[in-house]
Order: sequence, then structure tokens, then C-alpha cells
Amino acid sequence: MKKYPAIVICVLFLMVPFFAKTQSLPSKDYRDYFTSAALRIDYHLLGSANATLLIVDQLKKEPGWGGPRHQLVDGFGYGEYRFEVWDETESHLILSQGFSTLFHEWQTTSEANHTSRSFYQSIRMPFPKKQVHVKFLMRKTGSEFVPLHAMNIDPEDYFITKESTVDFPVHKVVYSGDPETHVDLVFLAEGYQQREMAGFLEDVNRMVDSLFSIAPYTVLKDHFNIWAVASPSLESGTDIPGESIYKNTLLNFSYFTFDLPRYLTSSDIRSIRDAAAGVPYDHIVVLINSDRYGGGGIYQSYTAATSDHALSATVLIHELGHGFAGLGDEYYNSEVAYEGFYNLNTEPWEPNLTTLVDFDRKWKHLVMEETPIPTPNTFKYRNVVGVFEGGGYVSKGLYRPALDCRMKSNEASDFCGVCQEAIRKMIEYYSGQKNEAASN
Repeated sequence: MKKYPAIVICVLFLMVPFFAKTQSLPSKDYRDYFTSAALRIDYHLLGSANATLLIVDQLKKEPGWGGPRHQLVDGFGYGEYRFEVWDETESHLILSQGFSTLFHEWQTTSEANHTSRSFYQSIRMPFPKKQVHVKFLMRKTGSEFVPLHAMNIDPEDYFITKESTVDFPVHKVVYSGDPETHVDLVFLAEGYQQREMAGFLEDVNRMVDSLFSIAPYTVLKDHFNIWAVASPSLESGTDIPGESIYKNTLLNFSYFTFDLPRYLTSSDIRSIRDAAAGVPYDHIVVLINSDRYGGGGIYQSYTAATSDHALSATVLIHELGHGFAGLGDEYYNSEVAYEGFYNLNTEPWEPNLTTLVDFDRKWKHLVMEETPIPTPNTFKYRNVVGVFEGGGYVSKGLYRPALDCRMKSNEASDFCGVCQEAIRKMIEYYSGQKNEAASN
């Protein structure tokens, strides 16, 4: 299989900022540049705490693009990385999207200070009609983006893989209309054997019912299509390395990510993408056949949760906040593996966290004039949008919008107003539909 070395740049965090022209160019018409198919770019991120290298593994054509067509340039500014699609002359920005990776999270652990690792990653874009130039960028210490990798893509290149997708049964759980104008979530089965697929569909329906019982999803259900892919594994369950339990499963999910017992992820992005390829999706949700507490969510990659713990639905809704909406963790008193995950001298990109460095571009518009900033962590302010110290895994220097929220604890009954606004905006971005009822 042909490799695509293109331009590979090793990034040390001392590079100059990337040129500013990427920030404000308008979206182009989808039909001028893209077909209805999708192009997948699989690659490796490798390095250590202070260095990153990107090496492309394969390009793959997939049958359906489920992402947005009405707004091609992502205006959110979320994610630790960003990819941009330019025309052949590199004079017009056609499409862009931010994303995050498990590799970046690993870079903030102590292990990354004394060793190097490689993580398999993947992004998807609409399949181009003519040659385009794709640029990968990464965020420099929490602020501006710097270049990481660039490559030209010719849609006529016969080394772009055009294999048939895996023929797993696909079920419509919720269908509200054309994928072009709806948010498409695809649930994948992990750790379910073929004989357990009826149970998988029951589990998906139960999770979906819970999702649409909480705002803002409640009033925006008609913006969604929900698909379930019956992707069987050879064995039931999932890996629990800390207890020497290993299962042969399709998507290779595992507890003890970064040695945290509850953190449940997979680095087998190739298998995850392959399993979802038959559905025009916006976001992947992996449901793992386990009664153990755990999950994970990585922005614009996937959301994962177990099926049968008492808090499974609560965990899934929280992790979907990460994976789909780009929300940050608002808790600060639970064990994590990260060290200095946020730079307190810059604004975090997540919409529900602030360092007050540039609060005007966060949720200041939702804070009532009589609410003090910072806001005391007291019962008096339990029902208001404020600026409460503690969040993003630290008790000082980072602030969250509410005393409690689904992004802070499992005890919260709902999302705070700031998180609800962020979720609603993401739903509108993918669906192209606005809903005034959800804004009020």
C-alpha cells in the first residue's frame, strides 16, 4: 500500500504562530468542491511530551458523508488540533474542523516526559471533486495553532483505497429525516457476541431514551437520526488490564487508560471507523457490553460508555458532552493522570471553562449583572449562571459556570445553561436547523 509522506514537520512548542489567513475566510458551496462520498485520512501521531510527528497511513473512500454541508468552515475554534482543506492554489479555505486526540491527552501524563509513543488516528472529510491541499495544525500551549503536516490530495489517485465497507446490519433507532439536515449519531456494539445483538438494540434504545430526557436534547429530538450497527465480537465484555482480564473484541476497548481504572478507551481507530463506514454519521457512540462503571469521550473522535452499570446512561450523556459538543470536565477533586492539562495564562478552548484571561468571549453574556465574578461556591448561587472557581481538574485558576452540572458530577440533574447553549449550537451546526424554543 502506498504511503503519503508529503510534508512532515516535527513540532516543538517554540514554533512561530501559523499565518493568520486561515481564520476568517468564508465557507464555499459544498457542491462546487465535494461529492456525496467521504474521504478518510488515517495517520499516526507519535512523539513525547514536547514533540509531535504526524505520518499518514492510508487514504480511504467511504460511501456517505454525514457531516455538515451548509457551513463548511468550522467557526467554533474547539479542539487541540485542526485540519483545513484548501483549493489547489492554496488561496481559498474550503473546509475546516477542529478535533482532539487521545495522543494529546497522553502527552500531558508523566509517562510522556520520559518515553515516546504512537497513536493511530483518523479524520474524515467530504470526498473532493478535484485536487485539494490539506493542512493539519496543532494548538500551541493552549492558544494559537501551528502547522503540523501538509499534503496534496488528488481524487483520481488510484492509491486511495476503495474497499467495500463491512456489511454489519444497520438499524434505524430514530429517524427524523435526510442526514444532510440532521445530526446523525451511530451506535456501535463492542463486546457483544452475535447471540447478544437483541440485547444490544435494547441497550441502545434505553440510552437514547435517557439522552432525550435531558435538555437541550429533549426539545431537539427531531433534529436527530440515531443508527445502531450490530457489530459482533468474538467474546463478551472488554479488557480490564489492571485485573488481567482480556477479551477478543472487535473494537479493542480497554479500561485502565493511562492507568485510570474507570477510563475506557480504544486506540484502534481503524476498526472503529471501519465499523461505522456504512452509515452517514456525524459522531460515533460506542456501547460496551459491561456492567462496570466507565467511559470516555474525545472531541470529534468518539464517545464510549458501558451498557449495564446503574450510572451508564448518566456517563454516556456526560461523555457525549466531550465527544460531540466539545465540553470540558468541570470537576477538580477526582483522580486523573494529567499534569498541567490547561495553561492558566490562556483561555481554554472548551466553552464551559475559563481562566478569566478573556472571559468576554465565553459566557459573560449569560451572567446576570448582580452575580459577582468570581462567584462564591455557596448555596446562595446554586441556581444561577456564574463563574465558580474549580474545574478542569484543578481547584484554583480555572472556573466553571455553575455550582453543579452534568459536566461536573453524576448527581447533577441536568446541564447548566452554558453547557446547554454549547450543545444546542453544535446541534444547529450539524443539522443546519435552528430551534428558538431550545434557545429560551
